[in-house]
Amino acid sequence: MSATQVIIRLLGDVALLLWGIHMVHTGVMRALGGEVRRVLERGLKNRGYAFLSGVAVTTALQSSTATGLLATSFAADGAVKLVPALALMLGANVGTALIVQIFSFDVSLIFPLFILAGLIAFKQSQRTKVRDLGRAAIGLGLMLLALHLLAETMRPVEGAVAVRELFAALTRDPLLNLAIAALLTWAVHSSVVVVLFVMSMLAADVVAAPAALAMVLGANLGSALNPVLESAGSDPARLRLAVGNLVNRAAGCAVALPFLPEIAGLLARAGLAGGAAASGFHLAFNLALAATFIGVLPPLARLLTRLFPDAIRPDDPATPKYLSPSAIDTPSVALANAVRETLRMTDVVEAMIRGSQDVFQNADRKGVAEVARMDNILDRLHASIERYLASVDGEALNEAEARRQSDILAFAINLEHAGDVVEKSLMKLASKQIRNRIALPAEALDEIGQMHARLLEDLQLAVAVFTSGDVAAARRLVEDKEFYRLQERAATDRHFARVRRGDAWTYELSGIHLDILRDLKRVSAHIIATAYPLLEQSEMLRRSRLT
Repeated sequence: MSATQVIIRLLGDVALLLWGIHMVHTGVMRALGGEVRRVLERGLKNRGYAFLSGVAVTTALQSSTATGLLATSFAADGAVKLVPALALMLGANVGTALIVQIFSFDVSLIFPLFILAGLIAFKQSQRTKVRDLGRAAIGLGLMLLALHLLAETMRPVEGAVAVRELFAALTRDPLLNLAIAALLTWAVHSSVVVVLFVMSMLAADVVAAPAALAMVLGANLGSALNPVLESAGSDPARLRLAVGNLVNRAAGCAVALPFLPEIAGLLARAGLAGGAAASGFHLAFNLALAATFIGVLPPLARLLTRLFPDAIRPDDPATPKYLSPSAIDTPSVALANAVRETLRMTDVVEAMIRGSQDVFQNADRKGVAEVARMDNILDRLHASIERYLASVDGEALNEAEARRQSDILAFAINLEHAGDVVEKSLMKLASKQIRNRIALPAEALDEIGQMHARLLEDLQLAVAVFTSGDVAAARRLVEDKEFYRLQERAATDRHFARVRRGDAWTYELSGIHLDILRDLKRVSAHIIATAYPLLEQSEMLRRSRLT
């Protein structure tokens, strides 16, 4: 077999391995994404729990990068301290080493069973979670198949002089070995793939043991580069966790690199040869890093906090704060980010409602312009959230996540429409009132004030429904429709009574008052709409009011 043929087959085998990892990751996140997040939420309390959580979650997800992304989402707003997050990454690194250990055994009889079982579960089951776990099983089978093909590809290399000379030329310098493996790991976004590839080369006696161990170090270093590069250019505080993990890896590589020949000899005397030597060194390296650094994480965290302070927030309030592009590939994190950004929209709507109330009470011309400015902020935030949700891969969402995505989008749209009513209708009426020097009577201002106060209460209820699925709050929201309907009807009756009496209320004055109440009712309709999906899901809503 020529060197070209070997390289082509190796590229295909590695591609199959990467696809298998992707299927395992997406299958587990669809089936158990909520459970994974709960494990991390409970685990990120102290260093010990965080370390064990990192091991468990990474072993399940087949990716320390995914674990780090989840940890970053919890630590983004300071809700989780940096020390447990760093400990979690130490555990995630050990988790990747355990994955390699599992795959170091003979897999020739196992991968067909995983693929068959996964296919049956995916095709036959009617339950979404079982189908997703079947997808993960197929991915695991493909990973094992790829490892089997890698071993078969490397076997003829033992006798191919040209290929052996090619690999020997590339692996003479330990530092070059480390750099090549680091770049390869950065390119494929998976240290597991690179370490398994190195194990195949070492088992085929294509590279010497010290060169293989240097490449294992490079794989560990390369996997820490991706989070740093993805976080660069954003809030410096987001670099703390990624840089801390990179510092741990780089320090370990610097210490181990000069002693690789001695370490290789030690592994040989311990009876570890071929791929077992590489996987054993990979596990020992990460365990040693965890034991060394877990005790010094507090001063490291303080240093990272000084080096990467919190960024000064941009003056433009319409700039999204939480829509991290790096979270797109992890739907649960992306949806959590979208929720946080949507809550910023509720703050803007609340400010617009309060501003609207002040405009009518004080006939404030500047207030009209301020409400219009806030509506522009609302529109831009809504557009950013909509684009962000559209970029999330729909196929990677399970049923609950797809429903949550729809709820987030619906809530954002309703908030944007509510803001449009305030800015385009209410402020138009306010401008007319100010321009024509129309002073609304105290009775009318009192009614308008009551409606504004009720809107602010309902907005808080809508937030409770949106964030926590509060059924009681949803019922109260829908019940409030009657309040707005009765307020509008009573105002209409009083309007016609005044017209018949011919009192001081002019047609124009009374008409403006009614239009304001009707627009406030329209705002309430968009806020109350938040309750409908939850009540429909709870079977607490009639399909129609018709008899």
